[in-house]
Amino acid sequence: MEKLVEKEFVVLDAHSAAAVGSGGLNVFGTPSMIAFMENVALTASEPECEIGDTTVGIELNVRHLAPTAIGRKVRVQAELVERHKKILTFKLRAFDDNKLIGEADHKRAIVNIDKFMQNV
Repeated sequence: MEKLVEKEFVVLDAHSAAAVGSGGLNVFGTPSMIAFMENVALTASEPECEIGDTTVGIELNVRHLAPTAIGRKVRVQAELVERHKKILTFKLRAFDDNKLIGEADHKRAIVNIDKFMQNV
């Protein structure tokens, strides 16, 4: 299956643990890393969707392995490793330079946008 999508982000003050409320330090916060990862997985999901569909995150097992300073670039990869009916499973990795700073297993469900929004 091996479909890999990669994006690069710059870590801003707004992405710090202190800014998002997940800690007191001015370093790349885990919630921001998760948001970057889900963004790349969403992009990687698009070819699997029909017109009128999107994906929603339904499961995430994440490990934040190393700190990253504000102003650094972070590269995030999403690799589609399995599709079972409407469930997509991704292996996610985040890098600061060439150092692995985070990894996750992530599942997204393909949903029809109109039907999903009717249930909100």
